[in-house]
Amino acid sequence: MAPSRSRDVQLTSIAGAEDDDAGDLEEVRLLDSYDSRDGIDDGGMRRIQVRVTGMTCAACSTSVESALCAVDGVITASVALLQNKADVVFNPALVKVDDIVNAIEDAGFEGSFVQSSEQDKVVFEVVGVYSLIDTQVLEGVLGSIKGVRQFRFDQISGQLDIVFDPEVLSPRYLVDGIEGGSNGKFKLRVRNPYTRMASKDVEESSTMFRLFMSSLLLSIPLFFMKLVCPHIPMIYSLLLRRCGPFLMGDWLKWGLVSIIQFVIGKRFYIAATRALKNGSTNMDVLVAVGTTASYAYSVCALLYGALTGFRAPVYFETSAMLITFVLLGKYLECLAKGKTSDAIKKLVELAPATALLIIKDKGGRSIEEKEIDSLLIQPGDMLKVLPGTKIPADGIVTWGSSYVNESMVTGEAVPVQKEVNASVIGGTINLHGVLHIQATKVGSDTVLSQIISLVETAQMSKAPIQKFADYVASIFVPTVVSLALLTFFSWYGAGSVGAYPEEWLPENGNHFVFALMFSIAVVVIACPCALGLATPTAVMVATGVGANNGVLIKGGDALERAQMVKYVIFDKTGTLTQGKASVTTAKTFTGMQRGEFLRLVASAEASSEHPLAQAIVEYARHFHFFDDSSASNGAQNGAKELKSGWLFDVSDFIALPGKGVQCLIDGKPILVGNRKLMAESGIDISDEVENFVVELEESARTGVLVAYDGIVIGVLGISDPLKREASVVIEGLQKMGVRPVMVTGDNRRTARAVAKEVGIQDVRAEVMPAGKADVVQSFQKDGSIVAMVGDGINDSPALAAADVGMAIGAGTDIAIEAADYVLMRNNLEDVITAIDLSRKTFSRIRLNYVFAMVYNVVAIPVAAGALYPSLRIKLPPWVAGACMALSSVSVVCSSLLLRRYRRPRLTQILEIVVE
Repeated sequence: MAPSRSRDVQLTSIAGAEDDDAGDLEEVRLLDSYDSRDGIDDGGMRRIQVRVTGMTCAACSTSVESALCAVDGVITASVALLQNKADVVFNPALVKVDDIVNAIEDAGFEGSFVQSSEQDKVVFEVVGVYSLIDTQVLEGVLGSIKGVRQFRFDQISGQLDIVFDPEVLSPRYLVDGIEGGSNGKFKLRVRNPYTRMASKDVEESSTMFRLFMSSLLLSIPLFFMKLVCPHIPMIYSLLLRRCGPFLMGDWLKWGLVSIIQFVIGKRFYIAATRALKNGSTNMDVLVAVGTTASYAYSVCALLYGALTGFRAPVYFETSAMLITFVLLGKYLECLAKGKTSDAIKKLVELAPATALLIIKDKGGRSIEEKEIDSLLIQPGDMLKVLPGTKIPADGIVTWGSSYVNESMVTGEAVPVQKEVNASVIGGTINLHGVLHIQATKVGSDTVLSQIISLVETAQMSKAPIQKFADYVASIFVPTVVSLALLTFFSWYGAGSVGAYPEEWLPENGNHFVFALMFSIAVVVIACPCALGLATPTAVMVATGVGANNGVLIKGGDALERAQMVKYVIFDKTGTLTQGKASVTTAKTFTGMQRGEFLRLVASAEASSEHPLAQAIVEYARHFHFFDDSSASNGAQNGAKELKSGWLFDVSDFIALPGKGVQCLIDGKPILVGNRKLMAESGIDISDEVENFVVELEESARTGVLVAYDGIVIGVLGISDPLKREASVVIEGLQKMGVRPVMVTGDNRRTARAVAKEVGIQDVRAEVMPAGKADVVQSFQKDGSIVAMVGDGINDSPALAAADVGMAIGAGTDIAIEAADYVLMRNNLEDVITAIDLSRKTFSRIRLNYVFAMVYNVVAIPVAAGALYPSLRIKLPPWVAGACMALSSVSVVCSSLLLRRYRRPRLTQILEIVVE
């Protein structure tokens, strides 16, 4: 018996069992925190995305947001007008997904659950099902596969939704089972959720184009009858022929306009009814009111003429052309809005469609190569990557050597060499040699998927400045309708008392018609859409541009704050420096042999994860095996000795943040760290040792003191080279009016030496990890906007406390989770790019708002006839409709200009003339 069919299975998410032994990509690990966008978070809350159709302006998205927030159990709801999606966080114990969808539908819009990262759902496109018998065969095959819980097949679209048990099945097993069970008759392809969303957007544009063309084709005869036919006697005489109570031309006009008004323009009435039902108003209300007023007047004038014999002018073509121009504007708007999401489309296209799977026997020998859908790759799969092709998944190189172009993901233009055990990123291009890789991260876990997820989430977020537009949109339509009524009564009242001459009236017209045309023009020329689109379109384009330049922005609020940054606080180690510390000096003060001294220090530091500790252990290891292996055993035996335990046994190890480490070796205490650790432990530092440490610090090196059994036995000098772009970036920020600050846990002399080298005046040294957040807050006291740039776990409190946190992409996952910006290239120049992009984006947003406000402030009085008494300028309602349609398109096109953004050249910022 076939499993029951599921009605709401909509999304695919493919993943196999986790392979804990596979080496994780550093970049994947860094971005793991982003995957919580959809699913269950730590607090038991669930986050989903719902597609919302029927929204036309900011007032609509506000209505949907209010309806969702009113549902008991919904924590937060954010509705994105451009993406037609709602991001909802809710308590699954109190509310179900169906309740959320129903709340959207009760608000008068259509909703459907479109995104999920659950591992038990998959969507296929099936080819080969052409009849009812084929459908029954497919159902029989599915019913015979153990682990299939539910399925639904749509024969029209060929879409197959399956809910399965991930502990029993994998998506690839499903494909093999269905294709094998049908003897190859059916072919299955996994539907990419982003591709499905894009197809719906294309469908919306196609629908709008079809409506526009239909309206245009029906409107052309109306203008032909009004402007051309009077000059063609034969045709005009036919139009003047009486047919019942009306002329033949009147019948034709009425019939054509009725189709345009109530068939093609039905969407405006539906949307306006939705809005009014929820106590709100939107642009559709204005269109419906304006066109209905024109249509209703024309019908009444026609009936009045039939009854009385007085032939009053009719304005059927006004209603028709209004709808035609509004639909044209909507179509152009759809096209322009589609361009704003090009960044996500380009990222999705980076992933290859197929992959070469290497099938091995039990002995590990390759026996077959099979081309599979890249969305069916599972962790642990062995894949072959040919030269010139894209790497299908994140993984580890197991065989081969090549150079890989990672610029499309990291923004770094220089190809990276990849050899055995090197990490590779899915979507990057293998340039030269053949590679065999073992997949470690697939589906929604890959770097590319998580970058897409981050960009998409950022594009859905609202910048604080958007609140202004939302407020204006909420009062805009009632205000415009009030102004239209005021216009009507003013002109009608003025005409009734003879305030203007009769010559102003249209032929066969009266004061009522004269006033009505002005009021209709006011209704249709006003455009709330331009205000509503000013911010989200610019934010959407900017986040996409940032991703293309290796700067990932987590939201519109972060983008808005970055343009006001006054201070940028840099961590030293790993941010200003390369984070590759190396021991440059090792000196003993008690006569102990250097080898024995280094062995003691390495034994103490081996349990620490601090970069300086790793540098010390690496230095000691090199020293130890260089001496021993060269004397006897050779290089190969050196590795064996490393594993056999060349270090001393350590007990009672304690890591002291900001100070160093301490432990016991042979029952005697050993301390490795700074002066503070020695002072707190009561260990004296001789003048000889102090002078040597000062000398190190003044040369921008860190002095590490080593005490054994209560006596300082030696000092290590450690250097961490500055990044080559550090000093230029600091100078560039100063030219931009931003004040750089350095904060570090290192000693004051070393910190000042490093700061002097890069050009930073304000230095905060010997700061504990928690104290970095205090430093950030001290700069915020006067209301200044502070950015923090860091890479380590110890930077995460400061990143979270800063107004704008920027995490270097090669840093830790905790730091990146706390940050607002992620600099994928691990290049400090991107700090300037982030601030510059933010400034240009909000300059564009302000320009959009100025245009939208000025348009309405100027257009409404002109439409109301303010210039008619002096200049005889009068806007026919259809011209007003055209202006309204083009205004929103202009704002979107203005935002699209941000796509031309280029990262600033440091030579321009520094005002350097290159000859």
